[in-house]
Amino acid sequence: MFCPRCGQSNPETSQFCFACAQALSPIPPPHPGVVAATGASPLMPPVTDKKAIASLICGLLSFIFPATIAAIILGHISRSDIRKSGGRLTGAGLAMTGLVFGYLGVSVIPILIIAAIAIPNLLRARIAANEASAVASIRTINTAEISYSLGHPDIGYTCSLPDLNSPSASIGDLTSGEKHGYVFRVEACTPKNYAIVAVPQVREPLGPGAFCAKEDYVIRYDPNGSGEECLAHGRELQ
Repeated sequence: MFCPRCGQSNPETSQFCFACAQALSPIPPPHPGVVAATGASPLMPPVTDKKAIASLICGLLSFIFPATIAAIILGHISRSDIRKSGGRLTGAGLAMTGLVFGYLGVSVIPILIIAAIAIPNLLRARIAANEASAVASIRTINTAEISYSLGHPDIGYTCSLPDLNSPSASIGDLTSGEKHGYVFRVEACTPKNYAIVAVPQVREPLGPGAFCAKEDYVIRYDPNGSGEECLAHGRELQ
């Protein structure tokens, strides 16, 4: 550094000239135009990748099938762009969260499909099992009625289920009148006639049907679950 007063050469860090004690001015910072000419650029703060945000939002909506797929696609694209940005983009954690939710949504889809197929089949199997149990229970009550009438010729048939629970012909837990979703009752009893009706506890349009039988020992069926219709117009079971 040269002194502007006497021309003496001084070290770059000197504040005063060694020869004349003239104050030496520091080197001014370069002009912005000079910086631009050298190709340098000021540092810009990193920004969050919008695709990462979109992936997270779609992942939170993964219970909707299109959103699940969008979360996975946007998450992978965003993480790839963030790796290539050299630090200019952030949001890798948001994209990863969107990917996790997206893949969880995809994994749930097969479970939902299996449930949609299996549940109706299980319901139909349960209805069929309850109907088979109702038919077997009516046969048990029929046998008990015949045994009771033979043992009580002065009375004949009885409409009381507890009366049928005797050592010679026990109906077991049918004395309560309910079993496996069906309600059982004996009605219209005379010394020579009776009617057994088994109706579902909950009647549904596509639910279990009703069963009935008379002293002829023929079991009949009504698909609509009506005991009255079963006795009047029931279809005979083979």
